[in-house]
Amino acid sequence: MSLEKLDNLVKIGQLKFEPPDQNEFNGMIASAKARLQDSKLTGLSADSQFSLAYGTAHALSLAAMRWHGYRSDNRYLVFQCLEQTLGLETVKWRILDQCHKQRNLAEYEGHLEIAPQLLKELIEITEELLQRVESLGNIRDVP
Repeated sequence: MSLEKLDNLVKIGQLKFEPPDQNEFNGMIASAKARLQDSKLTGLSADSQFSLAYGTAHALSLAAMRWHGYRSDNRYLVFQCLEQTLGLETVKWRILDQCHKQRNLAEYEGHLEIAPQLLKELIEITEELLQRVESLGNIRDVP
């Protein structure tokens, strides 16, 4: 994985360099695991499942970015950078982009209609993100 694109985002002020922190990384993963498990509880509304799974996907995406020594204040950007941080295929992070748009509709316009297929794909991609983030291992020294 080349991080050149991330370095370019730092140059234009979209990302920041920040040394990774193992405790922060571990906390993000622990929180993500709990929320992902909760998102699969039967009896929860689709809205609740979506909210939990979306939050999990964002936390894992941010954890991957932090593992590499970058930070973003932009929710969308952490998904867009998944190609570089975890090698995630474009089609998958674009599904996360759809979810981000759905989340914004709910947050800012009070409109949330989650298609069952989108929720299913969100949970599947989030499970994959968890596996990929865990496979990164402990944080290494970032130059």
